[in-house]
Order: sequence, then C-alpha cells, then structure tokens
Amino acid sequence: MIEWPVMANEIAALTFNILYFGAIIGTIVIIVLDNRNPVKTIAWILVLAFLPIVGLIFYFFFGQDKRRVRIIGKKSYNRLLKKPMAEYLAQESGELPPHYHRLISLFRNTVQAFPFDGNRVQPYMTGYAMLQSLLRELQQATRHIHMEFYIFEDDAVGRMVRDVLMEKARAGVEVRVIYDDVGCWHVPGRFFEEMREAGVETRPFLKVLFPLFTSSVNYRNHRKMVVIDGRIGFVGGMNLAERYLRGVSWGTWRDTHFLIEGRAVHGLQTVFLLDWYFVDRTLITSARYFPRIESCGNSLVQVVTSEPIGPWKEIMQGLVLAISSARKYFYIQTPYFLPTESVMNAMQAAALAGVDVRLMLPMRTDSRLTHLGSCSYISDTLQAGVKVYFYKKGFLHSKLMVSDDELSSVGSTNLDFRSFEHNFEVNAFVYDADVARRMREVFLQDQRDCIQVFPKNWVKRPWYWKVAESIVRLMAPLL
Repeated sequence: MIEWPVMANEIAALTFNILYFGAIIGTIVIIVLDNRNPVKTIAWILVLAFLPIVGLIFYFFFGQDKRRVRIIGKKSYNRLLKKPMAEYLAQESGELPPHYHRLISLFRNTVQAFPFDGNRVQPYMTGYAMLQSLLRELQQATRHIHMEFYIFEDDAVGRMVRDVLMEKARAGVEVRVIYDDVGCWHVPGRFFEEMREAGVETRPFLKVLFPLFTSSVNYRNHRKMVVIDGRIGFVGGMNLAERYLRGVSWGTWRDTHFLIEGRAVHGLQTVFLLDWYFVDRTLITSARYFPRIESCGNSLVQVVTSEPIGPWKEIMQGLVLAISSARKYFYIQTPYFLPTESVMNAMQAAALAGVDVRLMLPMRTDSRLTHLGSCSYISDTLQAGVKVYFYKKGFLHSKLMVSDDELSSVGSTNLDFRSFEHNFEVNAFVYDADVARRMREVFLQDQRDCIQVFPKNWVKRPWYWKVAESIVRLMAPLL
C-alpha cells in the first residue's frame, strides 16, 4: 500500500533539492560566464560551495555585475549630449595640456567628459565657507536650480537650504532635487514632502525597502553637486548636514569642495539631467539648460563620472593613468583607503620610480571597520616609499588629488572599492597651474596637522591590531 504522506514528503524533499542545487549551480555558471577577475570568481565559487545559503544571499546583494546595463538608450543620450558637445566644439582654443592629453582622451572616450576651457574655480576647505557661498548663489538663481546630494539632513543646515529652495520655487524658479534614499533613510518623509508642496521637484535615488541592511550593499548615488542657472556649479565631498560645519566629537571636519563658474558647468548639468532621467524617466534636453557662457577664468576642467553601470571604471582608470603620468609629485587625501590592485600598483610604481607620492588619511574615522581595512594597506605603500600621514586635528573627509603643479581633482570619490565599483560618483579634474599650486599648499597646510607614519614604528603596533586589519581586509570589496 502506498503511503501518500511519506511519498509527498519525499517528492517535496526532492523538489527542494533540485531547486536548491539548481540555484547554486546556476549561480556558479553565471559567475563563470561573467568572465570576471579570476580571483573574484574563485572566491564566489568557494563561498557558494561551502556556505551555499549565505553565499546566495551575499551574491544577491554584493555579487551581481551590472556594468553591462545601460541607464539610457544611445539615441536619447546623444540628444542629451548635443548641446554640451556643440559648446565644446565651439571653443576658441583647442589646445590641451600636452602631458595630460592621454588622460583627457581617456575621459573623453569613456564618459564623454568634454574638456571645457575658460572656467573660474574657487576651492572651499570648510563647511562654513561652502555653505555661505552656496546660499548666496542659490538666492541669486533666476531660472533653475538642480541639486544632488547623497545626504540631505533634516537639521539646521538641511532646513536652511530647504527653505531657500522652497522660496525660489514659489518665486517661479525651476527647482529639482535628487537625494540618495539610503543616505537619507532616517530623514522624515515630511521633510521632502514640504519641499514638494512648495513646488520643488524631489526624487529619491534607488528607493529601497530595507535601508538598515542595504545601506552597505546597494548601488548608491554618492554624488554631491549643484547647478544654478547652468552657469554656476558646486562639486566635491561635502553633503548638506550640520556636522560638516560643527565637526565631530574628536575635532574639526576637514573637507574640500569646488565652485565652478564657466562652460564646465555644462558637464555638471549633463550629469544631473542623466540622473534625473534615471529617477524620473523624463529626458530634459532643452537648450535653456545649457546657456552660452563667455570665458571667465583660466582653468580647463573636465567633469568626470563613474558608476556601476557600463563597461568601464572611469575614475579609477583615470586615477591610475594620472599617478603613472606624475613626474615630480602626486598627493592624495582620502578618508578611506581600500585601493584596488591597479591603484595600489600605480602608487607603488610611481614611488619606486622616484615620484614623491604622499597619502593622507584621518587618524580616526566614522567607520571603525573601514579604518581597520585602510590600515591593512599601509605597510604595502610604505615599503614602496609612499609617504603616509595621519590627520590628527579631526576627521579628514577630503577627496583631493594634486600633481606636478598642473593637475588637481576634487569630488565625491574615495579611494576604495565601493567608490570605484559600486557607487555613482563625480569628480572635477582641473588642468590649471594656479589651482594646482593652491591645492598643493592646502595639502601641505593639512600636513602640519598630521603625524607621519614610518615603517620602523608601524611594524610595532600590537599583534591583535594586525590580525583585525587582516581579517577586515578580506571584506574590503564589501565595505
């Protein structure tokens, strides 16, 4: 006699095993066919083989390769680029700095980052200076304001900026705001709802259901930028939050932001309108967002983006090329240092070749795990002759690079896996001797508030620190 309950259990168990092992094997096949870095491929296969359930969950959040996906169709993208390309081609001067011709071409060919000349660049090193300038320029807006921030906090600073945006929207100025849904997950919904009621078009970037978990694993929009009337732009490392002004419990908040006036703002405008299409599915290409701008400075500027969508890691590739092209010095400030192998190799090769490579990190950060991971790479840099400095005055959040009194870059990109491979980032690359010399002096001034790390002292740190650093380093691509 057939025991139907037993048979039903056996069929259910068999079905579960088929689905379970099918999912594991299918995922492994997908990973292999992705043709990734062999080290990453083997690592994922091992995780799936020995921790299958955990591996499937991790792969869902961490492992899927989105670089072949497109944000926008080619035809629509060409429409968006039509006006900035015309402005670029109409420039009177077609001369590019010879030493950086390859770097400029790289950005031009990968992300259509047009090099615009005749710009004025004003750096800000404190939240007070940047906020004061931003509020002044916002008050003077007459046509449109486009704003995009990873964090738009509901505090004194956030409310101050919000109130100005609402005031301008009521006055008839077009105001559009993009905020990252995870970066602002704890901001009350009413904060943005009040903006919408006042006429501010507000959109979250990649809305998620479980922010407490996905804040560490989703693709996030880490950009911090503003475009005002298509003529004035802000880009850098500062978000809209009170802590960027008042600092942290252990000291000041040291950051860097650029105001850009000139044709390079067309680059920032293009970035915003592309992101707006992503969040709103509305393609904005009107010429009024790209006004004719006369030369107002001497800086040649490229606005460069990178994202986890598309075939290239643009800013990382540019950084590698820039370091490799350095002849005298290359200085870097970053709050988090979890470099890819190519970036580490470029820094080591430059230092070994006699280039003065300096790396400045915060002595203390807002993420203990990330700081431990950063420390695990310091020995590798010191051995090659890279000079390493710990900023002790507070939290160094600046993302500054400067080289040879010719090139400087400020933006949202950290030197870590997340910025290079998972986040939507934007940097301004400035080819101007005056700006580069000024940023070099900024770096050297900050260096006075640092302690230098020497190999003979670094090796003496406690053994349990070394163990913790090595363990965290294994998770570097996930931090």
